[in-house]
Amino acid sequence: MNEFQLRAKIEQVRENFPWFGQILVDNSLNIDEIHSLNQLPLLTSELLEQHYYGKEQPFATRTPSDTITCYRTSGTSSLRRKAIYYSADDEQQYIRIKADLFQQILIRSVDLTALSDMGTGHAASTAISIFERIGVTADSIAFQQPIEQHLERLKTLRPHVLYTMPSLLDRLLSASIADPASYGIRQVILVGEIASPAWLRSIADQLQLAPENITDTYGSIEIGTIAYYSHELGRYLFTEGIEAEGVPAQALFSRDIDEPLHENESVLVLTSLHRDLFPALRYVTYDIVRDLRPILVDGQWKMSFQAVVRRIGPELKHGEKISIYDIEGVVYRHLKEAKVRVHVQANRLTVHIDSKEKSPVVYKRIEQELRDHIPEIGIMIRGGLLDELRVIPSDITFDHTVLKHKRIFHD
Repeated sequence: MNEFQLRAKIEQVRENFPWFGQILVDNSLNIDEIHSLNQLPLLTSELLEQHYYGKEQPFATRTPSDTITCYRTSGTSSLRRKAIYYSADDEQQYIRIKADLFQQILIRSVDLTALSDMGTGHAASTAISIFERIGVTADSIAFQQPIEQHLERLKTLRPHVLYTMPSLLDRLLSASIADPASYGIRQVILVGEIASPAWLRSIADQLQLAPENITDTYGSIEIGTIAYYSHELGRYLFTEGIEAEGVPAQALFSRDIDEPLHENESVLVLTSLHRDLFPALRYVTYDIVRDLRPILVDGQWKMSFQAVVRRIGPELKHGEKISIYDIEGVVYRHLKEAKVRVHVQANRLTVHIDSKEKSPVVYKRIEQELRDHIPEIGIMIRGGLLDELRVIPSDITFDHTVLKHKRIFHD
């Protein structure tokens, strides 16, 4: 990002979000004296909760003719669901960038077909438009349908391309009576949860695909499509208009986190040139990436990273996003005193609770309420598309000298 682009981005964010201008004033920052991104404050979850997520259209007044779409996702510390806004231009840029990416990674053939099995949300609602934009005949299946219907659709359509999430793909393959390779899938595009190399190799084996025919993409509802895995380079490359930085955890928290970052790991911070109704200027993703650095690609330096390792924020994905705030809110409605630790392994989510109360009946109530706290998750669990959320009693030891912000553990 050159200095002209930076100034234009700052002006755009200040115009749409007056509170951001006040933050610059509070930090004694004069726009004429800002020459690089790292002079600006980090856009943390605390700032977004205060000024954006819980507000009703938290941007400057738009004309009545403006088309604004609101997407809602997991809760905040106030237990309200997040609201993320897209303008008409935001939507078109999102579709264009993702269509360009799909055009690049798809193995082309005559009459290419695709099936989108994506649960809910932004990626699901735009999937058909994206495929149609690049001339691919696409179909989708609603997340409300039981898993048997999803498998029947795969069997009937035999799509060349399956666009889905790791957690859903896990369930589809484990529930298949037929050999998964019999569906005739030639290519898989993933988005959503972290997809480890070992898991990807297992999926490729089950579908009898070459590993390079499964492409992992990385995105967020706040930013849109962020990066994709290049099999040729063995690394994730960022999509058009994304400026990426890596910051140490100490830049976010005054105390140590309970699982320190390794030497080549950093917290990913993003700026997007293509977002209008989200203040995408040094947005902290709370994702830990490994080996973030520029590499030479076709004669141009492009930022890249090796892998998304884990998260240090209060949010995770189980089909749909669910936050630690949602989970704790449910737990503490049933238990006055408890320690909570969330464990994610192979796309399966387990909530460990350390409490004097050990009654199986109480834990079952927590499990049932958690399942339906995010309605879409409950629907997918009952339909067999997601594994059950497990709630179990455990002995948990926290080091209270370190930050308790991260209580989500990935294997």
